[in-house]
Amino acid sequence: MIRKHDTVETLLDALPFIKKYNNEIVVIKYGGSAQTSPILKEKFAQDILLLYLVGLKPVIVHGGGKKITDMLTALQIDTEFIDGQRVTTPEVMRIVEMVLSGEINNEIVSLLNSHGAKAIGLNGKDAHFILAEPKEHAKWGLTGTITDINADVIHKMIREKFV
Repeated sequence: MIRKHDTVETLLDALPFIKKYNNEIVVIKYGGSAQTSPILKEKFAQDILLLYLVGLKPVIVHGGGKKITDMLTALQIDTEFIDGQRVTTPEVMRIVEMVLSGEINNEIVSLLNSHGAKAIGLNGKDAHFILAEPKEHAKWGLTGTITDINADVIHKMIREKFV
């Protein structure tokens, strides 16, 4: 159990960072066990809201490799990895999009909104937000390399006070 004294002490310790990064965009990677533990999900949402309330501008980038693998296994769809990267066939891509956009992204938005944030979820296709080029097609399928990120999309959302 977290005591109020510990919370106050943590905030006092964080003051120099809060001052330094006030009104700055902070990009936070959300993945791994934090996505699977109900307790860690709640802490994540509370921490993001706190960052927002003290004047930072959190932008969340999420992964989902484990959930994608679990869904592919449940659907009995074989997948291959080369050098730690998934080879993405069109069939696998449908599942990847379903899990990342339909499940994980929606869950994050709902969780943050339920804690009082004004959250919105985007995927790479929205407003040409993320541009990518395919890797060697025969070897990688639809796996690609990001070539550009349209930061204007993020800046517009931040100006409208979205997390």
